Amino acid sequence: MCRRFGPGSEMAMEKEEVLLKKRVQDLARTAYQRDYVTFTDFLDLNEQNIVHSIKPEELGVSVRFFGGYEGAERQIAAFLPDALSYEEDLSYPIECLRIEPLSKKFSEQLSHRDYLGALVHLGIERSMLGDILVRGQDAWVFCHSRMRAFLEEHITRIRHTGVAARKITSPEELPKPQFQEVRGTVASIRLDSIIALAFSSSRSSMLGLIEGGKVFVNGRMTVSNGHPLKDGDVVSVRGYGKFRFEKALGTTRKGRCSVLLDRYV
Repeated sequence: MCRRFGPGSEMAMEKEEVLLKKRVQDLARTAYQRDYVTFTDFLDLNEQNIVHSIKPEELGVSVRFFGGYEGAERQIAAFLPDALSYEEDLSYPIECLRIEPLSKKFSEQLSHRDYLGALVHLGIERSMLGDILVRGQDAWVFCHSRMRAFLEEHITRIRHTGVAARKITSPEELPKPQFQEVRGTVASIRLDSIIALAFSSSRSSMLGLIEGGKVFVNGRMTVSNGHPLKDGDVVSVRGYGKFRFEKALGTTRKGRCSVLLDRYV
């Protein structure tokens, strides 16, 4: 069944966007006027794009994004007064919990949806939660710092599986990003061609996704099919996944570009 959004849904989405823009502008002004860093809650890709669209630099601040680990999709925006200098160890209000079954032998096969459903069932707003990474029988949940103690105490069961949650205290305990290397040739290093290669699709089938606002390059919505990619760009495609454009490897005898991508798995 096709999901349809009526005028009411569109109006609600527009209202949420207006409220987010106002909130972001308030945070940026506060950072500028009071000379300290301010933070949003966790933002999805559309919300990150909205932050970019208000041009925080015009309000006298710079903006950085972080989601707790390299390659995070849901991220918190930090607004930094230009008058202040910050090192790379800027402290975001993010903590990570590792959730493990009490008995791995009798644990169900739990999915991202299972974990998210259990967390939302506790009454937690989605904006308080970052990415949820499932690796085998364990999961890593990134959350806002003020939610950590509550989650540690109340996450005791996912579906029918008893679990325990504990705070991650060392970066070495965080899961490492997993990639699938993709090599191939394209006519040119433009967005539609590279996306088609990344997801083994035709270039024409990708056009609707780009023009429909479902493609983000480094957190910014990109609606130009011919947008050129640079080494290190991270591309997210709603409903498909994301990848990092590593580099162009050279030109073939037929004049095509040979490229290397790392697709997140």
